[in-house]
Amino acid sequence: MTPLLFALAAALGNLVGALALVRHERTSLRVIDACLAFGAGFMLAVAMLGVLPEVMGHASGADGGAAEAALYVLGGYLVVHLAQHVLTPHFHFGEETHRLSARAGVSALLGLSLHTFFDGVAIASGFLVSGTLGTLLFLGVLLHKLPEGVTVASVMLAGGQGGRRALLAAGALGLATVLGVLLTEHAAPLAEHGLAVSAGVTLYVAASNLVPEFQAKRGPLTALAFFGGAAAFFVTERLLEGWLH
Repeated sequence: MTPLLFALAAALGNLVGALALVRHERTSLRVIDACLAFGAGFMLAVAMLGVLPEVMGHASGADGGAAEAALYVLGGYLVVHLAQHVLTPHFHFGEETHRLSARAGVSALLGLSLHTFFDGVAIASGFLVSGTLGTLLFLGVLLHKLPEGVTVASVMLAGGQGGRRALLAAGALGLATVLGVLLTEHAAPLAEHGLAVSAGVTLYVAASNLVPEFQAKRGPLTALAFFGGAAAFFVTERLLEGWLH
């Protein structure tokens, strides 16, 4: 399978999440909500144990290479914060329960589109390194695609848009992911620095978007899901290494 096919599969996650919300499938929404903690743990492990060592190891041979790579990581983190919490007046992961203006829905869609674009960059950049890293990044992206679809659909509905436009917004996020893969495969700067930027984006989504959504919910299940997501990284990595090699 090529990175493009993985991106298309991830994009379907946006539509599945949005469809569950539009159809008011409460059981599906509870399952998606449970993915938040597990996905955050898995993404943190992928970023810190899979992506960052690869980025720093690749850059260590050049003078100032590690410092430059770290700058791109920080840049990825800051760009997502700028898009989602500075330029977007109202944004949080999960189902929106308050009435919003139509403008808020559009701005949330634009903010999320930048993030989902780098989801595609992450997938493509990972596969440039190895099939194992590319697949791990794909799984990390897929795990937060479902709540992402719920988020954009609920914001659109809260802004007075209909179910059709909510699904179209989720589809637009998926297309941004596909575009990220295509541009990484054909644009030298993204191919060179995309993995470092994606590390910052992944860290932001996991630690600054997903963790705050569930950390206020006390109880053993959330903690188990979070730590279980981190542990799942090790299991998945070993299985992929055995399968792909």
